[in-house]
Amino acid sequence: MLYASSEGEAGLIGTSVDEALEILFGLPGWHDYTDLDLVADGDDEALAEAFERVEDEIRNSYGPELDADRDRLLSALGLRRLPKRELLRRLQESLLRTEPEFLLVNADEGCAYALLDRLRRAPLWRAVLAPGRADLVRMRADRTCWGAVADDSVRRATVLRAAQYDRQPGDLQLLRVLLQQEVRRGPTEELRLAAVLVALHGKTEDHTLLRSLRAADPDVRFLLGGFPDSARALTEWAADFDSSNYGQDPHDEADLTWTALARRQGQTELARAALIRILDDTGPRDEALLGSLVGEFSSLGDLGQAIRARRLHASLQDDAGRRGAALADLASLQRRHGEVEAAWQSLHQAVAVLDGPPPPPAPPADQRALDLDPPKPPCQGVTWRGLGLGVRVAEEYFLITQAALPLGLHEVAQAALRSGEAMLDGLSHPTENLRRAAEAARTLAAPR
Repeated sequence: MLYASSEGEAGLIGTSVDEALEILFGLPGWHDYTDLDLVADGDDEALAEAFERVEDEIRNSYGPELDADRDRLLSALGLRRLPKRELLRRLQESLLRTEPEFLLVNADEGCAYALLDRLRRAPLWRAVLAPGRADLVRMRADRTCWGAVADDSVRRATVLRAAQYDRQPGDLQLLRVLLQQEVRRGPTEELRLAAVLVALHGKTEDHTLLRSLRAADPDVRFLLGGFPDSARALTEWAADFDSSNYGQDPHDEADLTWTALARRQGQTELARAALIRILDDTGPRDEALLGSLVGEFSSLGDLGQAIRARRLHASLQDDAGRRGAALADLASLQRRHGEVEAAWQSLHQAVAVLDGPPPPPAPPADQRALDLDPPKPPCQGVTWRGLGLGVRVAEEYFLITQAALPLGLHEVAQAALRSGEAMLDGLSHPTENLRRAAEAARTLAAPR
């Protein structure tokens, strides 16, 4: 049973209607307990005092027959009268289960309702690290499981994070195995973490190994920047990297690290709930974070939240090029989400921003003749239309055409098709994807 208040708060208050009613009737004034520093297994005297204080206020204000009315109501509905401590325990257990599966989101704005309670919850990283910690224990006890863990990219990433926060001298060999498997994925953050954890042991053979990995791949060379020439400096290099990027306290790690890992683990709702809370808390200074949130929500398949993040991101762009590109991406997200008319409007706005204001009209001919220092015409260099962004916008026009026609949005479709054709004619090197999108749009829009 999910309860939502008019103040924008929500939370589970029972596992069923019967349990919720038993809690509501057995703990009148139950909402007060969500703000009190009470735990169901707390001190008997403190609990009894809190229960009595709340119920006395009800009796004195509007319910003098509280006890009799409660007994009669519970009996009539066939419900149990349970001890108040037990009811408080059930209430708190339900409230703690609200997120992630029962997070309530405002349908119009996309933001989440605030939590109904102030109970202490486990941090996100604890749930994400749990499988990695279990794998790390297994790997330390049984070498035969190393291959199964190291061959799985998600288990490998999670156990590397677990090893980051639980370091033991005997882990070097298993860290080497994880490192050698991770390098097959290329220059990942997990590869750098594995390299640092290995290098912290300061072994000459590991200096040789890491140097060979850097030599074999320029991207890995860049990832492991500042690598020392001498094995004697290996530990110092790793310690510097560790101090600036990793450390041993999971509370210090960025939340997006845990949401990305939760998504890879398949804990989709856990990641989504955390990301929505992060998005709700963003402000004008969070431009870079908003850009990252767009990608995270898109990876989760939540295009509605990705649209919300991109719209906020676009509004913070002062540079015309960046704002236009953000609006073009917003149009793509809206189209894929089925908001075709909104996509057309966003793309139209993107082009207007990218083109900028029209040039001022030329002065009359007689005025030009009198002007001793006429302005020089602006240099006509390559504009955004001739670059990759131009290709993206042209392709989006054709994709909007294809999306609009089945919905009966014929005016939108025709306008988008005309705009796409005009841009295509001005491109010297259209891509194959653009040509295919144009042909599909023409075929779909052709009279039948």
